[in-house]
Amino acid sequence: MRRRRSVTLTAACSLMLVYSLLPLVWLLINATKTQDGLLSSFGLWFADDFAFFGNVADTFTYDGGIFTRWLLNTLLYVVAGAGGATLLAALAGYGLAKFDFPGRRAVFAVVLGAVAVPGTALAVPTFLMFSGLGLTNTPWAIIVPSLVSPFGLYLMWNFAGDSVPDELLESARVDGAGELRTFFSIGCPLMAPGAVTVLLFNVVATWNNYFLPLIMLKDPDWYPLTLGLKSWNQQATTAGGEAVFNLVITGSLLTIVPLIAAFLLLQRFWQSGLNAGGVKE
Repeated sequence: MRRRRSVTLTAACSLMLVYSLLPLVWLLINATKTQDGLLSSFGLWFADDFAFFGNVADTFTYDGGIFTRWLLNTLLYVVAGAGGATLLAALAGYGLAKFDFPGRRAVFAVVLGAVAVPGTALAVPTFLMFSGLGLTNTPWAIIVPSLVSPFGLYLMWNFAGDSVPDELLESARVDGAGELRTFFSIGCPLMAPGAVTVLLFNVVATWNNYFLPLIMLKDPDWYPLTLGLKSWNQQATTAGGEAVFNLVITGSLLTIVPLIAAFLLLQRFWQSGLNAGGVKE
């Protein structure tokens, strides 16, 4: 049978594709311009001078190379925060899916309620709590809140229930394996696609996190890339500040490259994780 083609659906998908790629195209084009060329040329076409490599070099050397420090800070927050959140979500989701205990339904209700609460609503209470503990303006103020991922826990809970057979766990226990060994030797490999999916969500959320560092950090040496590039962008509005819009645009382009690479490298795990449990035998 021949597939039917919908002109309306094709046009709608084409519009969505253009809408999604247009900002990236604008970013790529304007990252090749100098500060003067950026202000004197059309936004969706190249200027007379090609300054991409010079902009990249200036981005990493401007202001004593602070961009490299912001990049390393962001990697620290992602590895510790997103990685830790994925591990905790996998452990908790496995435990909730494979162990029956009093209050399990209450935990399920709490998790669903936590998913529905926006992060901005918790920002002020989180700041007051960390301020009382003396942890503001430190990396812990970013890492510790990032370890909590209700949505990741919910995904791992459902994924563990569908992907880890109870018979395998019982066999491991009969052979004398402890619960932690059973989890890491049997549960983790089977839950890997779901864990990669949760990891990608957490990495994107932590990498693009702006509001939490904004209220928690004052020292530019601990800024992530989002807050650092914002401070560069605001220089033009301050008295005696230097406008470096070309470096802001180039830095923004460099910022999204690791995310694109992560999605491309982990795409097959991500897709299989989203599809797991969709077909019942």
